[in-house]
Amino acid sequence: MPRPRVHDLDQVLDVAERLAVEVGPERLTARLLSAETGVPNGAIYHAFGSLAALRGRMWLRAATDFLDLQTTLIDQALGDAPGFEAAANAVVAAADAPARFAEQRPAAARMLLTVRREQLLGPDLPGELADALLGLDRRLVAEVLCRLASALWSRRDGRSVEVVTTCVVDLPTALLRRDLIQVGADGAPRISDDVRARLDAAVRAILALDPPAPANRGSHPA
Repeated sequence: MPRPRVHDLDQVLDVAERLAVEVGPERLTARLLSAETGVPNGAIYHAFGSLAALRGRMWLRAATDFLDLQTTLIDQALGDAPGFEAAANAVVAAADAPARFAEQRPAAARMLLTVRREQLLGPDLPGELADALLGLDRRLVAEVLCRLASALWSRRDGRSVEVVTTCVVDLPTALLRRDLIQVGADGAPRISDDVRARLDAAVRAILALDPPAPANRGSHPA
C-alpha cells in the first residue's frame, strides 16, 4: 500500500487532536481515525509505525507549536525595555498564550489543556519521541519559566520558578479550561474577554508579591 501524502498525515493528526477531546483518549484508535479521515487503517500504521507513535507525534506537534507561540509572545512583551513592568507583561502574555493558541488551533488547544498527557502517552511510546518530549519540557523550563523568573526578580531558584509556574501553567488551566471544553457550532471554543481579564488580574496580583526566599544559599536553578 503506498504511503499517504504528507498533507494526509497532517490531516490525520488534526483529526486525532479533535477526537482526543471529543471521544476521549481511550477511544482514539487507528480504525476510528481511518473512518474519520478516509486514510486507510493500514496506511496510518505504515506512516506512524504504531498508535503510540501517532499519539506521541500528535502531542509533540501541538505542544511544540504552542511553546513556539508562547515564546514569541514573551519576546514581544519583553522587547528592548528590561524592567519589572515589561517582565510582568511578559508573564501575562505567557498566561494568555492558550487563549491565543485556541484562536489559531482550537482542537490542539483543547487537547493540551483538557486532556492529561499521561492519558495519551504510555510506556510504549517510542524512545525518540520520549526524548523529544523531554527536550520540549526542558525548553519550557529554560525559555519560559526560568527566563521569566530571571526577568522579574533576577532569580532562577526553585521557589521563584514555582511562582511563575503558577501564573503561566496553573492559573490558565484553571480559568480557561471551562471555556475550552464548551465549543460553538463550528467546533471552536469561545474564551470570553471576561475570563481573560480575570486571568490578567490574577497573574498581576500574584506578581505584586515577592516570591519566597530561596530555600538556602546553595539552591540550584530549576
